[in-house]
Amino acid sequence: MKELLVATGNRGKLREFEALLHDIVPRVYSFADFPGVPVVEEDGASFAENAEKKARNAARSTGKPALADDSGLVVDALGGRPGVYSARFAGDAADDGANNDKLLRELDGLPGESRRAAFHCVIAFCQPDGECRTFTGTLSGIILDAPRGDGGFGYDPLFLVPEYGRTLAELPLELKNRISHRGRALKELGNYLHAHDRS
Repeated sequence: MKELLVATGNRGKLREFEALLHDIVPRVYSFADFPGVPVVEEDGASFAENAEKKARNAARSTGKPALADDSGLVVDALGGRPGVYSARFAGDAADDGANNDKLLRELDGLPGESRRAAFHCVIAFCQPDGECRTFTGTLSGIILDAPRGDGGFGYDPLFLVPEYGRTLAELPLELKNRISHRGRALKELGNYLHAHDRS
């Protein structure tokens, strides 16, 4: 495959995808290359529904193979919340800081073992003709009671990866990309692209 559109307006997410895709696809486009692509509402009940809706729209609108992901944080003690609402946990206009603050408030007083969580990612890969496939990845961890690290984005500063004793915001980007939920889903996508290369 020579080119691929990453259907996201999130700069942090785009940087991760570009780093993860550089060995697979020579030319990676973003919405900056196609400013006229209509924005779709992420109103699906699952990560898979949202990812496929975004990727299908981008592929049909641009005529390019497209991928989109929907990912989020699933916290056991909150019954799976924030889930598909991770990016807008504290409201539609919320930023990362507001979302993190709300998460800390809702988990206040809970001990470490009760703060188990997992990042989930579903990547949808769609062709302009409407054919789509999905790929999934997860990363388990624990939500800390205060942020650590200045890398990453979203909930990364609160998400401790027990095997490394560091949060996602403290890990080098190369390592984060390798072990993250998004990295694991993208590895599955990469395997598929290598096996079904249409060039």
